[in-house]
Amino acid sequence: MPSNDPTPFDHNAALAACARGDQSALRRLYERENRFLMGVALRIVRDRAAAEDVLHDAFMAIWNRASTFDPARGEGRGWMCSIVRNGALSAVRASARTVSVDEELLDDLQDAEPQVAPDMLDAFSMRSTLGQLDHCLERLDVAKRNCVLLAYLDGCTHTEIAERLSAPLGSVKAWIRRGMASLKECLA
Repeated sequence: MPSNDPTPFDHNAALAACARGDQSALRRLYERENRFLMGVALRIVRDRAAAEDVLHDAFMAIWNRASTFDPARGEGRGWMCSIVRNGALSAVRASARTVSVDEELLDDLQDAEPQVAPDMLDAFSMRSTLGQLDHCLERLDVAKRNCVLLAYLDGCTHTEIAERLSAPLGSVKAWIRRGMASLKECLA
């Protein structure tokens, strides 16, 4: 909590305002608590980019679940802190499941000959799939589509995409994740 602010901040009231759809209340919560909550996430995930993702996802959850906050069960600031903590722990668990690949093995796999000769591919099927992919891309909103295309066609990193689009890094990562989920669902 900022020490230079003499007026107490009512987290519970701000969360109730969020539950009513007051975006300025979420902005006030973010401005008031983002440094503290970033510190909570950073202590757990120990990586700045991952902590930014956790914080972004946490504020999305705070906005979406504000109506479930019950002041009879605890203080608003503690509720927000538990959302960040749980998100950070989930991120650590998810990263623990990531399999690292030996660089030499990866090079061997990339240099390997394809198992199916190109002339054996069904050109009609390929065109059909590309047409369906184009249709699914058109269904994405502009931000998600741009992020997915920059990442997978141009090979841009998340940071490069954030710079090109002048968007927060956490938002870019969320747009790519959601865009890919939407594409997967559309293509299924």
